[in-house]
Amino acid sequence: MALRRLRPLAALLVVLLAALSAGGAAGSARTPSYPSTTRALLAAPHGTLDVARLARSSTTWRGGPVTTSTGETVRVFVSDSLPAEAVTPEERAEFLASLTHGPELSLLTAYFATLEEVQEVCGRRALGCYGRNQMFVPGTDEGLALTGATADEVVRHEYGHHVAFHRSNTPWLALDWGPKRWASAVDVCARVARNEAYPGNQGTNYRLNPGEAWAETYRLMDERRAGITTATWSIVAPSFYPGEPALQAAEADVLDPWTAPRGVSYRRTFGRSTRKVWLIPIATPLDGTLRATVTLPRNGTHEVTLLTASRKTVLARATRSSPRVRQLTATVCGQRSVVLRVVQRGALGPVAVSVSVP
Repeated sequence: MALRRLRPLAALLVVLLAALSAGGAAGSARTPSYPSTTRALLAAPHGTLDVARLARSSTTWRGGPVTTSTGETVRVFVSDSLPAEAVTPEERAEFLASLTHGPELSLLTAYFATLEEVQEVCGRRALGCYGRNQMFVPGTDEGLALTGATADEVVRHEYGHHVAFHRSNTPWLALDWGPKRWASAVDVCARVARNEAYPGNQGTNYRLNPGEAWAETYRLMDERRAGITTATWSIVAPSFYPGEPALQAAEADVLDPWTAPRGVSYRRTFGRSTRKVWLIPIATPLDGTLRATVTLPRNGTHEVTLLTASRKTVLARATRSSPRVRQLTATVCGQRSVVLRVVQRGALGPVAVSVSVP
């Protein structure tokens, strides 16, 4: 986002109406500890959006469900404080439909208001905010000149959060870590392990918050698709600035989202002349949870271990879940391939391996 004055912007999680929580549950890989949230784009790192603010707001709206030229319907409301001839629900709905999006667009309710009204709802120095399927953003550029931002940039950034809310990155929350493909492409998990990224941090480490880096990457990706080449990057750390792989991963996360792990199976029979060590290379292009189930012959006591690609580091060891079954669970975190090692012990015979890969 070209937000030169928004360097300390923070995305804050705050309580919304409890009734909103049910509608967006499908958008996350797990239920966050905060059952209903909103994400506000703020210059102050610790604002709070109280439900009472919404109730006290004197803003009146025009609009409702709008069917766009793409045949999609999105709920758009425009403040009566904005000039009716300049900002219409139909025009704003068309802009939303022009963004890179999936079916999550139809779940969005977007409020376009004056900057003053946005700050009344989102926070004293806010430019916009997003909650479960609700977006509060400026309807025009008025008042934004000193921030270096435009209203469309704020909308794109907030829509990035809307996309993340409706994507999975199990075992992590996509809203804070970014969707699966992008988060893997930029090594969010490995960065977190090295204390170089701080998911959900809206304070001193805001610039290293991958949830915000994702929203900015989405903005740049969508601007590029729209032919905009003048975008700048200022509110997130330069280390998150997206190269081509990250931009391609972001586009895939929007248009072809990851939904579930893939399964692969292997089988081998250990005989008297068979080597006792079976090494199974497994490609792991995405971070997440890897699970393996190994079924042994009767009286088999085989050892099952997950190793790094170099085979020098043990990532996980299988445990016995029944006399013939060994199970293993590990987190893929930056490794793009691993090796499952099965060492034959005890009885000879067939061994079946089933692996679930993120």
